[in-house]
Amino acid sequence: MNQITNAPDALLTLAEMLAAAAGDYMSARQLAFFRARLCQERDTLLAAASETTRHLQDFVTTPDPADRASLEEDHTLELRVRDRERKQLHKIDEALARIENGRYGWCEESGDPIGISRLLARPTATCCVEVQNQHESLRKRCGE
Repeated sequence: MNQITNAPDALLTLAEMLAAAAGDYMSARQLAFFRARLCQERDTLLAAASETTRHLQDFVTTPDPADRASLEEDHTLELRVRDRERKQLHKIDEALARIENGRYGWCEESGDPIGISRLLARPTATCCVEVQNQHESLRKRCGE
């Protein structure tokens, strides 16, 4: 390993996250890793939203009804995607707040660790796999 990786303030690598001992769960360095990952995802989503705003402001009218309908459909689809991203931004902000208040990485219902691999796959996760499976089973039974 190089000195940069071993520096106390350096972010952990993905390999280091996966190889971490159970006793290191949600250490300051792990929290810094997830904070950086969440901030990077937030910045990417904000840049996409900004691009959409610019794109919609550059709307070109066309006399052909078929072309106009196609453009409007494209814009509608783009706005739907941005709406999903807006919801994701809210989840990211909530996850960052959990990092700050010390609740990040812990299941909101059971209090158990969510797990590094689950958080790597879904950094905004609020429940461990077992609780999430219970929620999904309940939704299926209720017909949602």
